[in-house]
Amino acid sequence: MDILAKVKAYREEQEKLKWEGTFAEYLELLKEHPYLAQSAHSRIYHMIQQHGIEEINGHKKYGFFEEEIFGLEEALERLVEEYFHPAAKRLDVRKRILLLMGPVSGGKSTIVTLLKRGLESFTYTDEGAVYAIKGCPMHEDPLHLIPQHLRKEFEEDYGIRIEGQLSPLNTMRLEKEYKGKIEDVVIERIFFSEDKRTGIGTFSPSDPKSQDIADLTGSIDFSTIAEYGSESDPRAYRFDGELNIANRGLMEFQEMLKSDEKFLWHLLSLTQEGNFKAGRFALISADELIVAHTNEAEYRSFIANKKNEALHSRMIVMPVPYNLKLRAEERIYQKMIKESDIKDVHLAPHTLRIAAIFTILTRLKESTKGNISLVKKMYLYDGQTVDGFSEADIPALKKEFHDEGMSGIDPRYVINRISSTIIKKEMTSINALDVLRSLKDGLDAHPSITKKEKENYLNFISIARKEYDELAKKEVQKAFVYSYDESAKTLMDNYLDNVEAFCDQKKLQDPLTGEDIHPDEKLMRSIEEQIGISENAKKAFREEILIRISAYARKGKKFDYQSHERLKEAIQKKLFADLKDVVKITTSTKTPDEQQLKKMNEVVATLIDEYGYNSTSANDLLRYVGSLLNR
Repeated sequence: MDILAKVKAYREEQEKLKWEGTFAEYLELLKEHPYLAQSAHSRIYHMIQQHGIEEINGHKKYGFFEEEIFGLEEALERLVEEYFHPAAKRLDVRKRILLLMGPVSGGKSTIVTLLKRGLESFTYTDEGAVYAIKGCPMHEDPLHLIPQHLRKEFEEDYGIRIEGQLSPLNTMRLEKEYKGKIEDVVIERIFFSEDKRTGIGTFSPSDPKSQDIADLTGSIDFSTIAEYGSESDPRAYRFDGELNIANRGLMEFQEMLKSDEKFLWHLLSLTQEGNFKAGRFALISADELIVAHTNEAEYRSFIANKKNEALHSRMIVMPVPYNLKLRAEERIYQKMIKESDIKDVHLAPHTLRIAAIFTILTRLKESTKGNISLVKKMYLYDGQTVDGFSEADIPALKKEFHDEGMSGIDPRYVINRISSTIIKKEMTSINALDVLRSLKDGLDAHPSITKKEKENYLNFISIARKEYDELAKKEVQKAFVYSYDESAKTLMDNYLDNVEAFCDQKKLQDPLTGEDIHPDEKLMRSIEEQIGISENAKKAFREEILIRISAYARKGKKFDYQSHERLKEAIQKKLFADLKDVVKITTSTKTPDEQQLKKMNEVVATLIDEYGYNSTSANDLLRYVGSLLNR
């Protein structure tokens, strides 16, 4: 099916969703589906619910955000459970402006964009359907037609509470077009669209001297004054401000704290009373989420001004810090690269991880208790095993600094430096060292870092380099061991024979002499010490291996040296230690002999086929590891 056929099919699907009928017919719909009358906040919460909520280790994970927002699970849980959920229940937080506060490029705008795009899509579903009075520029809730004195009775019959008054324009239309018969008023299904200015608005402040309040609340249509005779006639008013068109949905107030005061005061009655003043009319009812975002410096300046106390009390401030999880930071970079024009450049394995190590370190704060280094803290936050600490230590570490993650290097800086490296050097393949050099070079031109911060950041680049050195050696180690696969199997079989004899308190038979010999303690310890198994822990470790072998046997599965992660690591390290001189000579010699060249080619092929390198990055890695081993 070509693109035009798909567009036509999509258009036909949208046509099927359209609905138009009288208010009487809408009430019949409402009897069957009471959720159609939900508030704006309730609609947003149910939209999030529709994408699934999973509970992991006592924390909630939301499917709605998981493809776009990484590493901010706690901030998102706070946002949903402390704002959207109670707001959906009509609790008092819905009468507050939602203010997302956090550092630049931390995900605030992405969260708002997701909510806007999500709402657009949700209104095309049965659960998110929205109905409005036809011809109303504010797509008013049809239930506003119910007279005030009948609303309590209506709530008893339908179980739906009505909030808000009929707008001036629809009050006039009801009298003039429908002769007061609310049952005849035409209702239609609407679909939110930021582009079409339906249900989603965006207000961005500009020069206070030139920006008109009409951008928020609409304006008089002077061309119709002669026709209607008065500025107070609602037909002579354009209800096209952002607060008007965002009714029933969401309005994003960009850089809200930079706005002139006269724009902010309009939000006071809207948030607290659910209405706002426009033109020469009575207060106009509106049901919408007002969401804004700002950075911490602007927010502190805002609350320091006593004149802002009234507005501040009508805000719910949700901190949105930088991500502090290593793997999530890698996913952020992968997403940004996928969306860019550098996605076809080969990034050697671990390149983004090393960049992420540097970035996360700049965001963490050194603990004053617990004797945990920043590197260990980083790995602990990432869910990795750290000696002397466990997952149970994380809450206490996070409580130590309430603002951890509110400063540091942002993801855009990293992507900009990667892009700069590629463009300047016209490279088609880059590795972790290229990126670290570029990150270091870019610090001189970074607009906001102090001399002290620069010193810290240079230290973090050195730490990231050391982490890469270890990763690079392990990668080459694995590639060499892979090429010596038979050696690994032989070493493991020998180890397991000795472990079995040790645990069963039996002797082994010497394959040459046939005599009984004791298990080779020296061999077993030489392997176990590679992964830090102490003398006291060796018996438990060996028994654990036998239990795993037994479990595999019961399931009819074959046990090999890769079946147990720690044993696999121990075998690889032992084999690599035995091969270290071979690796050193092979990777560093300028004129390799035929045997060495063959081995090099085998290792390069392994790095390409098994570990995701290309020819350039694999050879670069071997040369670099060779230089490390020769130091």
